[in-house]
Amino acid sequence: MFTKSFKILTAALAIVGAVTALAPNVAQAHQKLVIQVNTKDAKTMNIALNNAANVTKYYQDLGEETPDIEIVAFGPGLHMLRADTSPVKKRIEGFLAGSFPNVSFAACSNTMKKMAKKEGKAPELLSGVNNVPAGVIRIMELQGSGYKYIRP
Repeated sequence: MFTKSFKILTAALAIVGAVTALAPNVAQAHQKLVIQVNTKDAKTMNIALNNAANVTKYYQDLGEETPDIEIVAFGPGLHMLRADTSPVKKRIEGFLAGSFPNVSFAACSNTMKKMAKKEGKAPELLSGVNNVPAGVIRIMELQGSGYKYIRP
């Protein structure tokens, strides 16, 4: 009798476990997103900024915590974060001024060094942009810590 009851209880627990594993996760983990920008193209950067704004608004509308979003620029895309060459400077400054406090910007130091060598001076970044040793490495690190990746 005990063995039969134990087998039934074990089977019931296995079914509950399977159903729980397949059910949608009620308490989702905090969302994190990294967006790559590696082209000197205002349209691409505007799409990246639109993505960041739309993702933020989506979670705000749900009443959930806004995701951490980092836009990483390297190669020709670094021009988007430069004070002297960014065609979307005003819009990025709005993000940096606090309209989207969950969004940060990272500039590749490798690219900065190459630009400095070519131009004879270090490029000036927009105020509030973070320097990272290497853009690609930064993306890899963020993905390793749970960030989802997109490239517009």
